[in-house]
Amino acid sequence: MNTLKRIDPRRPFTVTAEGLRRITLGATGVAGAQPVNLPGAAHHEPPKPRRTTAAPQRALLVAAHADRGALDEHARQTLAGAALIADASTEVVLLVFGEFSGDAAALGADKLVALPMFDRRTFAPLDEVNALAACVAAYAPMHVFLPDNATGDGDLGRRYAAAANASVATHVVELDGAHVAAYIHANTALAVRALPDVVLLAPNAVEPKLPFVGAGERVEWRFDGDAAVSRSAVRDLGIDEIDAAQLALEEADFIVSAGNGVSDVPAFERLASTLGAAIGASRVAVDDGRFTRDKQIGATGKTVEASVYIAFGISGAVQHLQGIKSCRHVIAVNLDASAPIAKRANLTVVGDAQETIAALNEAAAAARSARGTSTALLNSTAVAEGALA
Repeated sequence: MNTLKRIDPRRPFTVTAEGLRRITLGATGVAGAQPVNLPGAAHHEPPKPRRTTAAPQRALLVAAHADRGALDEHARQTLAGAALIADASTEVVLLVFGEFSGDAAALGADKLVALPMFDRRTFAPLDEVNALAACVAAYAPMHVFLPDNATGDGDLGRRYAAAANASVATHVVELDGAHVAAYIHANTALAVRALPDVVLLAPNAVEPKLPFVGAGERVEWRFDGDAAVSRSAVRDLGIDEIDAAQLALEEADFIVSAGNGVSDVPAFERLASTLGAAIGASRVAVDDGRFTRDKQIGATGKTVEASVYIAFGISGAVQHLQGIKSCRHVIAVNLDASAPIAKRANLTVVGDAQETIAALNEAAAAARSARGTSTALLNSTAVAEGALA
């Protein structure tokens, strides 16, 4: 009998290729599961097999917005969920709103339809609904899957379901080929229903790592409403640019963070301003009084989800690593190549943090000077041409 208590009794499992994986005390496992590979073992893994090579007779459609050419973790989980319940005769079609430069096959998609005209910076909800409806008409999927988030996908799924008079399930935390489930009664009970037309998947309900790959075929598909994107009935007021320092760390997309290795705080803040990045700090730097408490990142501070996180002089205590676990790209600048932060980082610069900050500030100043010289030269040339004319 297992007497260990679960961390979160309201989320006791994750959907994986092996079924529902139980979560207990920070460890996950299923009966008969294989041992977890050690770091670096992925370099020696054999190529993953194709999920199916049978002629498709049915389709599942996954729609999501891309951010700088990639899908976020929630979107990848949604795509994996559709791939896990697809049978050998079902293809998984991925519809991406925006530019997409990722590997659709590795994410589990058999076909990729990208609509680059729908940029994240453009608000065109009615056109997106029409594009999704056109894709549904083209592929006639049995079900449509979207991430249930607050950044466009959840709204798009609800708008489409209402426009198409389709059945829909939101905040889905459990899914298989026959049913979905969501929490009700203040997350104290599960409501189960048959798989609806539209499934909006909650975050962290599916393990995005798949034991197979999809076909990954990119389909050149032109949406008939391309020209209508700029003539939408919705008026887009654009995006107001603000100083990154005014952003809450939880909302920042680019963060530079200082640790014990940063002694010249003004130089660090100058670099952050130049890069247009929000400022974070480790607990040590905050406790020393170099930064205010609201800048602290970690288990006892803020948890961030930046696309780019640069850590200057931070060793990477486990509490700090918990705070940056959802960051997409982590760059570490540290004298110690074996520091814990280096194991988490996608790129590690082995060097003195303060010297690196100074070098980056000098490079930025040189770039500004060169750009100013070029602008002045162009202006003087224009004046001379005007005088000659």
